[in-house]
Amino acid sequence: MRETLYTYTRWQVIALLFLGFSAGLPFLLVFSTLNARLADVGVDTATIGFFSWLGITYSIKVFWAPVVDRLKLPFLDRLLGKRRSWILLAQTGIATGLYLMANIDAVAHPELIALSGLLVAFSSATQDIGIDAYRIEIAEERLQAALAATYIFGYRLALLVAGAGALYLAEFWSWQVSYLTMAALVGVGALTVLIVKEPAVNHFAAAADIAHRVQEETTKRNHLTPRMARLAGWFYAAVAGPFVDFFQRYRELAIAILALVALYRVADIAMGVMANPFYLDFMGFSKTQVADVTKLFGFFMTITGSLAGGVLVVRYGVRRVLLAGAILTAATNLLFVWLAQYPPNIYTLAVVVSADNLSGGIANVALIAWLSGMTSASFTATQYALFSSLMTLPGKFLGGFSGIVVADFGYAQFFTVSAIMGVPAILLVLFLMRHGRRLDELAPAKSTEPVQP
Repeated sequence: MRETLYTYTRWQVIALLFLGFSAGLPFLLVFSTLNARLADVGVDTATIGFFSWLGITYSIKVFWAPVVDRLKLPFLDRLLGKRRSWILLAQTGIATGLYLMANIDAVAHPELIALSGLLVAFSSATQDIGIDAYRIEIAEERLQAALAATYIFGYRLALLVAGAGALYLAEFWSWQVSYLTMAALVGVGALTVLIVKEPAVNHFAAAADIAHRVQEETTKRNHLTPRMARLAGWFYAAVAGPFVDFFQRYRELAIAILALVALYRVADIAMGVMANPFYLDFMGFSKTQVADVTKLFGFFMTITGSLAGGVLVVRYGVRRVLLAGAILTAATNLLFVWLAQYPPNIYTLAVVVSADNLSGGIANVALIAWLSGMTSASFTATQYALFSSLMTLPGKFLGGFSGIVVADFGYAQFFTVSAIMGVPAILLVLFLMRHGRRLDELAPAKSTEPVQP
């Protein structure tokens, strides 16, 4: 156990704490914190609503992930390497956008605030692509859960800073001071990028082979010039290569893997949509009570679950913890059925929220670690961007119907249904565990020895 806990002292694990902070910092500054600023200075509600479109950039980042995977940045690539150069470029965009937002009058020029916010959101989504790829490539699979745990800790800490911290700064000083401070805090991530090492991974082996074959075929069949043939090969390898690589490698198991990615968090996400209405409207807890238990206390329980998940994966292996996470997620949803049967009690609420957040932290870390082991070194950024989009989409879609279920049947029945929705994920994990040896044989090899830039 001492050796397992020692995992959290590895430089890669510590680095992901600061990179997680860097990833989480911009998120609320273009969402709820920005909305609070706009409302505070008198921007009309209709205009504020349009700013929610900034969030689309996080959902469509998969479209430019191939560029992050394949394109070398001039000068920066030679100086820092591929992953760190893209992360640093994205951080420069975030800091620039936040600086501009700090100095623009939101009432007089809402369109400039929107454009600056778009720069922050686009750069933040690009940073996410780069950091996810860096995390996967910097260490072997058994360390991925610990990396994910410290990343989540840093990310959640940044949400507190960019949420409550930014509001406190605006209250006691001004919105300009608040956003300038946030821009300065981007330096935490930038300094981390300059200190840490670049992973020693061959990003071009499989992609180069695909590009060469396409180049030869297009030259023979379409009589393209050599330059156009090279461009066609590069484009095909960047866009189609990640899919071709994944399905060729996992073959008959590919569909089961993608199904598990899509279904693993369905029970958790769908239940979460109705959590606050359940606490406030049905149970009758006050806003302060809900905030204290679910936000503050829940924050520490999630972090505890994430750290515990990292230790468990190192000790027992990722697939066992993945199964435990799926079972715990479904089981803790049933605790809300029990909670709905009794009068409101703050201590009972704390117990249920603790169990829910602990299981969620364990499950999330196990899923991230497992997905990290599924990606190919040649397409790390693109394949993980696809996985991360797929892991939340079904849950968010089904969550849209949660209000109808509650209105027609009640909260107890809704939580029961949400628990049942976790059963397919349990069955899929068991199926893939039966094919564990084959999955290990098919898993892509990744070099984990860091190189100096």
